[in-house]
Amino acid sequence: MDSKKVISIITVTYNCVDVIESTIASIIEQNHSRLEYIIVDGQSTDGTLNIIHQYKDRIDHIISEPDKGIYDAMNKGLQLATGQYVLFINAGDLLYASDTIVQLIAIIESQHPDVIYGETMLIDDKGRELGTRSENSSRKLPENLTWKSLNRGMVVSHQSIVVRRTIAPFYDLQYTSSADVDWVIKCLKRANKIINAQMIISKYLTGGYSKRTLKTSLGERFKIFSRHYGLLPNLTNHLIITLRAVWYKINRKELN
Repeated sequence: MDSKKVISIITVTYNCVDVIESTIASIIEQNHSRLEYIIVDGQSTDGTLNIIHQYKDRIDHIISEPDKGIYDAMNKGLQLATGQYVLFINAGDLLYASDTIVQLIAIIESQHPDVIYGETMLIDDKGRELGTRSENSSRKLPENLTWKSLNRGMVVSHQSIVVRRTIAPFYDLQYTSSADVDWVIKCLKRANKIINAQMIISKYLTGGYSKRTLKTSLGERFKIFSRHYGLLPNLTNHLIITLRAVWYKINRKELN
């Protein structure tokens, strides 16, 4: 490994004045010389840019211009990235700990994976931890992740998967709410070596973009899963997903 940037973290923002500072703080506190930080803003008008520019000396690239949506902005981030690996931590989401990047780079330098993945801690709008995604969902993080692991749902959070940049495609802009699902599947298909980091990588602010566009998101996900896994298997898997979700809700109520 040479002195080039190892990981590029990309943050996409648009009118996120209430949450952007905590996101930036969680990244710049990593204080690692081989970390590249990129912010792509959709020309915010609510004061988000004022906060971003307070930290401009700690951010490698800042652009603010109109875009065609969140995934267009994420593509712009990919175009700017020079790190060997990329990680998306968007406005409102956080890296889990101050040494997260140190731990990830240690894995990269020792094992040279194509993909690293880990657990996600859910947080509310006060920053309070609600438990991991596996603890709060019927979709459990698998011990050994492959592209086939997603055939019954998104079992890994987009904020907790680090991908070698040379295998990372651009996001498919035909999807407006779930292009991240398609992107993760494509990355895993292209990966030869996938490593479970055995750690919590990020904190995810509940109530994210796809949840705010739930109906569109569900329709897009059905198309994505049919495209990658086939229509008939997808119909069967969606029946299992539905039954699993009902079972999970019933058991959660019994526990409460």
